[in-house]
Amino acid sequence: METRNLTVKQVSYCFFLSIFVIFGFQAHFSEAETHYREFVIQAKPVKRLCRTHNTITVNGLFPGPTLEVRDGDTLVIKAVNNARYNVTLHWHGVRQLRNPWADGPDRVTQCPIRPGRSYTYRFTIENQEGTLWWHAHSRWLRATVYGALIIHPKLGFPYPFPMPRAEIPVLLGEWWDRNPMDVLRIADFTGAAPNISDAYTINGQPGDLYRCSKQGTVRFPVGSGETILLRVINSALNQELFFGVANHRLTVVAVDAAYTKPFTTSVIMIAPGQTTDVLLTADQTPGHYYMAARAYNSANAPFDNTTTTAILEYKTAPGNAKKGKQSTPIFPRLPGFNDTNSAIAFTSRLRSPSKVKVPLQIDENLFFTVGLGLINCTNPNSPRCQGPNGTRFAASVNNMSFVLPKRNSLMQAYYQGQPGIFTTDFPPVPPVKFDYTGNVSRGLWQPVKATKLYKLKFGARVQIVFQDTSIVTVEDHPMHLHGYHFAVIGSGFGNFNPQKDPARFNLIDPPYRNTIGTPPGGWVAIRFEADNPGIWLMHCHLDSHLNWGLAMAFLVENGVGMLQSVQPPPLDLPRC
Repeated sequence: METRNLTVKQVSYCFFLSIFVIFGFQAHFSEAETHYREFVIQAKPVKRLCRTHNTITVNGLFPGPTLEVRDGDTLVIKAVNNARYNVTLHWHGVRQLRNPWADGPDRVTQCPIRPGRSYTYRFTIENQEGTLWWHAHSRWLRATVYGALIIHPKLGFPYPFPMPRAEIPVLLGEWWDRNPMDVLRIADFTGAAPNISDAYTINGQPGDLYRCSKQGTVRFPVGSGETILLRVINSALNQELFFGVANHRLTVVAVDAAYTKPFTTSVIMIAPGQTTDVLLTADQTPGHYYMAARAYNSANAPFDNTTTTAILEYKTAPGNAKKGKQSTPIFPRLPGFNDTNSAIAFTSRLRSPSKVKVPLQIDENLFFTVGLGLINCTNPNSPRCQGPNGTRFAASVNNMSFVLPKRNSLMQAYYQGQPGIFTTDFPPVPPVKFDYTGNVSRGLWQPVKATKLYKLKFGARVQIVFQDTSIVTVEDHPMHLHGYHFAVIGSGFGNFNPQKDPARFNLIDPPYRNTIGTPPGGWVAIRFEADNPGIWLMHCHLDSHLNWGLAMAFLVENGVGMLQSVQPPPLDLPRC
């Protein structure tokens, strides 16, 4: 009898426990939200540097709308193209698991949204939190079509650092005093480098140091003693940047939506595509302090040598009242434009907060040379050959200059079984071995134009070493891999040595990123597991280099079953 009662009690307990667990799961899933937004891409008058331009914007805003979601949320964003250009949108850094159809790069995972048409991007944030961003991924529309994508932790999950008083997106950008698409069109015609930008911007405004810009300078109010979180995003088209705030220390807590071991610095270096979260405590004398950004230029090439500013403004600072006279803001000390040592010193301090799972056994060991090149012309005096010595600029990975298809997107062609759009014979190593950072023979300067992909089996453990070359010039190339984030396990200057350099790899707590720069005249190594099927673009996030062909794509095959396979395309996916 006692045994029977005990059994009944156990069954009752298990029953109620099961009900509790079910309701717990329901409560957990009910926390996730679906965010419906409409992004209207359209031309609107925008005045900067004394002149008004008909600028391509989203919902009439420059920068575009900030998206704030939580881990686990779903976004349904209808992109309506009311502009005169083809357009696509990319959700930079979102894993897009099994869903390349929402990734956005033009002619890679979709055909463009044509003027007058629309396409709805549907995707879910899965196990990601932090700062990402979104931007156009078609030609140079990214110059003005971009915005922040902030992913908060799930409800009940705190930050791994003290809760800040406020959170401020800081979007660094570039501004051309002309139509950026015209700048690209002229460069495409001549084969020369495109004109450099006329200004940098913080949240769309150039700041005090540019003509006709002082009234629009962005101001960030802060109370004495408060700690704020700056979510810094480099939205610039072609330029790595140094960023700092006068007299204030910055505590780095995350990069590319991945938390880091906190460390304090006076300056960060951030490449196009990257994000960096920093805590700032208002512990200085109440006043006005410039936050500023200017170029880190690692190449022997022209660049925009101007400085953009915003103002950190203490609420109790003298002169904040309407009748008071404000003090001149203090300016931060930023490194020189060619200070590679400061850039490397910053990136080398990044670590994951604890031990991470890095692939130790490697199935695909890839060695990719990345850099510029020149296309020889049969008529060097042609208007279409205005590059160095009558050539046209090019760029490549392993001497392959990537050509986007015209008849279809890569992913649609693959899914539909359409032949003749691409091949899967991208070389795993350079076709010719040479002294990559030395005096390279001119016979190796001209790349081959092709649309080649590299095929990976689902679950393959991949290592890539990106090797910068000295062809034309050494340079920091920020390489972005769509659909993945990866562990940055090592870097160095000169040519990578496969016998010696792996001994220095950090396989314990390397940082995770979605975009990583090659040290100028050096190499950087990454590892990841190919657990996301589909076709995923990998490219330099300097858009002039992407336009010249510094890109390739991975074709990650389906695994076993539905959860390891690409989901079917949406019915409204644009057609070419």
